[in-house]
Amino acid sequence: MPDPVIQSCSYILAHAPDFVRYGSKPTREIAEKPGDVLTAIVKHLRNFDDAVAYPPNQVFIGNLHPDFLNGIDQPWYEHPIQNYSRYGTYGEIMPEDEFLGLLKLADDFDLIWLEKSAAPLLKSRLEIHPYWRAADLGKIEGGVDITRINERIKNHGSLPLYMHGRIVGCIHRQHDADDTLKAHVLMENLMAKASGALALKHLLSNAYPPPTAIDLLLNCSEEAVGDRYNRGGGGIAKAIGEMCGCVSATGCDIKAFCVGPLYALLQAFALIKAGIFKKIAVVGGGSMAKLGMKFQGHVAKEMPILEDVVGGIAFLVTEDDGLSPRVRLDSVGKHDIGSGSSQQSIMESLVLKPLDRMGMQISDVAKYAVELQNPEVTVPAGSGNVPLTNYRMIGALAVLRKEIKRDEIEHFVLEHGMPGFAPTQGHIPAAVPFLGHAIDGIREGKISNAMFIARGSLFLGRMTQLSDGLSFLIERNPGAIKQCLRKRKDESHVQG
Repeated sequence: MPDPVIQSCSYILAHAPDFVRYGSKPTREIAEKPGDVLTAIVKHLRNFDDAVAYPPNQVFIGNLHPDFLNGIDQPWYEHPIQNYSRYGTYGEIMPEDEFLGLLKLADDFDLIWLEKSAAPLLKSRLEIHPYWRAADLGKIEGGVDITRINERIKNHGSLPLYMHGRIVGCIHRQHDADDTLKAHVLMENLMAKASGALALKHLLSNAYPPPTAIDLLLNCSEEAVGDRYNRGGGGIAKAIGEMCGCVSATGCDIKAFCVGPLYALLQAFALIKAGIFKKIAVVGGGSMAKLGMKFQGHVAKEMPILEDVVGGIAFLVTEDDGLSPRVRLDSVGKHDIGSGSSQQSIMESLVLKPLDRMGMQISDVAKYAVELQNPEVTVPAGSGNVPLTNYRMIGALAVLRKEIKRDEIEHFVLEHGMPGFAPTQGHIPAAVPFLGHAIDGIREGKISNAMFIARGSLFLGRMTQLSDGLSFLIERNPGAIKQCLRKRKDESHVQG
């Protein structure tokens, strides 16, 4: 059976400035200095237009190619895109009021109460969105008196929901003694579900299969949904599928820190290759915990807090259609337990070993997609330019193999790499934000192939000191090459 293909991708961002205070880092800092920290955060939040016009966000949803960023002076937030759009080739940037309504649509247990005047406003905002039916929006009708909302916040562990700095609702905890069902955790889970569902809606719209055609959903979101007896049982895959009408699909959650999307895709490739499923959607919602993660560096530099968006990703993996870029299953690179955790050993495992197996040189790969965190987020916080460091390491390996000279590394980075443009949402930047651009570039004949490399930090869980990693390569479909040659031959015959 031929190798599988990736037919389509989608990427969404939900602007969530009023949720920044609930990110893991802001929550801890606000607890220590409530007034000062929260005031600083609010002062440095962006409005929706600024978030949409921000060049890396336009790259993420497909309106610009990553290489476009090489021609824009930094800081990018001082050079907004003039003719911006919230909708892109691969998805959209959703404003906070619509996303609040979407959170309520994702709520099957009345976890969220919306205030009486806010509920109809949020409903009206979602009514003009193309993906949500009138029947769905019934969940947003009505609303609750603000006095009841305030009482739940004061006495029952509910968390306030804000919009433009004003309380417009709350989210409840579901058990007095179970920390896995407290309001903050449930809000993280709902946010992953809602953003993942929005990404899947765009995927199904872009690729045109009906929701009922999806056989399997694999969710790679970071949230470990569960209760006090089952800490990470999952269930977001099916929850997203239910929300999007994928009634013929089953699903499960894949957890692997930042490498999660690649592990989920790898399982999808194998299941398609084995003929067990025909159409698999890999989906990942965003991480509320990562909102405002580097806010202190941004505030100190008097720049806007750029970690104010929640990401969402989705990919459609199918049997070979003769057109879409093919996944080379012999290209899969893995980081073995015994490989060591040095930067060089990781890159040798993920880049050199698979290339050697395929008989390819480092320079034979047109584009490498690595961890694509936006450096404008990480550098001010002292975390460095992660993509650039990775690309220089690959370039250094090419020097060791005598493919290029040492003084050619920066040119190698420019030609085979790209600037980071993805939000720092853990699993979201892990190479896959370039998949959509790569698929289009391969189909249009602009590039021949692309390699995707993701790495994870297992030591964050305090169970091992090990790192992790996975990689794979996609290339032009042989069927598409034959069609192109046949077309050229026909055109030549007509001209003759």
